[in-house]
Amino acid sequence: MEQRKLYPPYGVNQTGYLDTGDGHQIYWELCGNPKGKPAVFIHGGPGGGIANYHRQLFDPERYHIMLFEQRGCGRSKPHASLENNTTWHLIDDIERLRNLMGVEKWLVFGGSWGSTLSLAYAEKYPDRVSELILRGIFLLRPQELHWYYQEGASRFFPDKWERTLSILSEEERGDVIAAYNKRLVSDDRQVQLEAARLWSLWEGETVTLLPSENADSFSEDKFALAFARIENHYFINGGFIDETQQLLDHIDVIRHIPAIIVHGRYDMTCQVQNAWDLAKAWPEAELYIVEGAGHSFDEAGILHQLIQATDKFVTQ
Repeated sequence: MEQRKLYPPYGVNQTGYLDTGDGHQIYWELCGNPKGKPAVFIHGGPGGGIANYHRQLFDPERYHIMLFEQRGCGRSKPHASLENNTTWHLIDDIERLRNLMGVEKWLVFGGSWGSTLSLAYAEKYPDRVSELILRGIFLLRPQELHWYYQEGASRFFPDKWERTLSILSEEERGDVIAAYNKRLVSDDRQVQLEAARLWSLWEGETVTLLPSENADSFSEDKFALAFARIENHYFINGGFIDETQQLLDHIDVIRHIPAIIVHGRYDMTCQVQNAWDLAKAWPEAELYIVEGAGHSFDEAGILHQLIQATDKFVTQ
């Protein structure tokens, strides 16, 4: 079967800023057919952003798509802000954006951290979600953070991990997330930037199975500062989800929602075990484990499954 690719580039119909009322301005854009199936794209990170090619995951003739940049990310303001920036703030923002779009329900598409936020949103507002497409599953469990920022992925990338540890003392290396946090919230902007570049580059160079020419863009100052500060802020706080709110424990409230889960077999950022655990808890969901792929959405096999998914749900 021929591998599906992104839809050809297309523009936006409308852009704007959502005033959250507590100090943030959320950048959003609407694309596609205003009479098409409503969908929202939730980006990764936390601390990432959207790019033009993200809208190309959807057929512009059949979908009406909301894309937005989470608090402190991309074009949202203030840049890299941690104030009033938690999972629950973001969920409220998504619901405000649905109301702004004027739709009763929408398809929710999220990858990596976007899968976490999509699940959390759906569990809080199950009646507002028509379908879910989830990629690179991240469930925010302590063992997942330990794998990527302490012991696990580092064994596959010892050279890149050594660079990540290079600014830390031996004592600090026992808790890398906490050690980086001290630097990322420092009053010294240069200290922030040094840590941000290293933190971001670690992810940029490990999200794909094969080296990517886009990895260096992770260390660009503006992107790195938001990405590292916000991501670290969420992780040191356990994603603001306590043990009684664990996403897997509340799957029953969304099991009626049609869902497709896509995960790369060799994902070093978020292990395939995450997707397996989610599918076991949610047997009604369709699980696609993609051979020869890592974490990134645009790796060939993963992208194929994602386009198949958006096409499937728009025809049902």
